[in-house]
Amino acid sequence: MILSKLHLLRHYRSLAVSAAVRQETTTTIWTPTPLLKISPAAESLFHVTVDVSDSPQLAASYTKSGQYLQIRVQNPNARPTFLAIASPPNVAVSRGVFEFLVKSVAGSTAEVLCGLRKGDVVELSPAIGKGFQIDRISPPGSYQTVLIFATGSGISPIRSLIEEGFDAEKRSDVRLYYGARNLKRMAYQERFKDWKASGVDIVPVLSRPDDSWIGERGFVQAAFSRAKRILSPQSTGVVLCGQRKMAEEVTSILVADGVSSEKILKNF
Repeated sequence: MILSKLHLLRHYRSLAVSAAVRQETTTTIWTPTPLLKISPAAESLFHVTVDVSDSPQLAASYTKSGQYLQIRVQNPNARPTFLAIASPPNVAVSRGVFEFLVKSVAGSTAEVLCGLRKGDVVELSPAIGKGFQIDRISPPGSYQTVLIFATGSGISPIRSLIEEGFDAEKRSDVRLYYGARNLKRMAYQERFKDWKASGVDIVPVLSRPDDSWIGERGFVQAAFSRAKRILSPQSTGVVLCGQRKMAEEVTSILVADGVSSEKILKNF
């Protein structure tokens, strides 16, 4: 009997969960995959879409938002680099693609990647990492407040989480504090309307805005400190992704306010 591609992906996904965990301590398995699209996402940031439709085991290795993988370009001077997957896992099944948000940094593998074209081939490792352990802040009735913090390209796996869904509409207070230098460097603005409709209140925070900006200024941890509004620390969950200093300072603020460190989720 010939199995459909969807059935094959589900079969491979069950096998891939344990394999992906072992992957970090064994020789990396590289899968050649063609690029479908590279386009600007914001200043210094690019949307990168990779076709994994002919690589069911690779697609099935991605099981949870927040996971990441290694990518290798065909350039002897470019080392493999880690990228978080921006599209939710179901997109790998329904459309056969992995989507990334890549920051182009001079002299880096990311810069080489962002300079490639549709049809060029890159190599991907299986998805690895634990992802965001949303079960630790579930069910939504017990964790009515979820605070999400992201800076720069750290919004990438947060996009996956929001679009995969974590019952935001069943919670009373879900806030995304999203930091960037200015609006020109803030990716995914075109998705904000849909994110808000799903139950996520978005708080853009700009560290160097122009004079016309009337929203939050500075860093996300400072913006949160000004607002806070945590009604019950015991029923609060947190998701962090971005700069280490931001993550550390936000964690310190929340733990001091009574939020359990076990309810503060990271993907690394």
